[in-house]
Amino acid sequence: MEQVKRVKRELVAKGSIIEYYHDTMEMPDGKTAVWDFIKHNGAVAVVAVREDGKLLMVRQYRNALERETLEIPAGALDSPGEAPESAALRELSEETGYCAGKLEHLHTLQTTVAFTNERIEMYVATDLKPGKQHLDEGEYIDVEAYTLEELKEMILTSKIQDGKTVCGILAYAAKNGL
Repeated sequence: MEQVKRVKRELVAKGSIIEYYHDTMEMPDGKTAVWDFIKHNGAVAVVAVREDGKLLMVRQYRNALERETLEIPAGALDSPGEAPESAALRELSEETGYCAGKLEHLHTLQTTVAFTNERIEMYVATDLKPGKQHLDEGEYIDVEAYTLEELKEMILTSKIQDGKTVCGILAYAAKNGL
């Protein structure tokens, strides 16, 4: 396959968590095209497994969907150089109040390869100790716990549609033969 080459990148808008660019691309035939690109510093997500086998989930309002969603705990890296393991432990504690005694890498998810570099490092947290949530300003999160079977059923019936949550739960189930 012949190469496609970026010849120019122009910042269109900068938000609090993303930057939006127009990339001018040179095609193999010499013509150019303008592609959208969204830059993201990365994120983490955690499949948190209690001693009883139930997985911790967070219920929160998502503006893009104009409704509440049920998701695994997750959040953006505070800076591009932040260690994902540290971010995962921080987000788990902030959103659920639980601290993990053990954290194991599960999967790397590139969310939407057509237009963003967003990458989510996913972890499994075990040996959980309950504590107190430390929510960010403007965050309102309810913590719930479900069996893996309940969550798989919610995925299959489209009650859970969030990509990182679907990926995390199914990767956890597959890895553990569940």
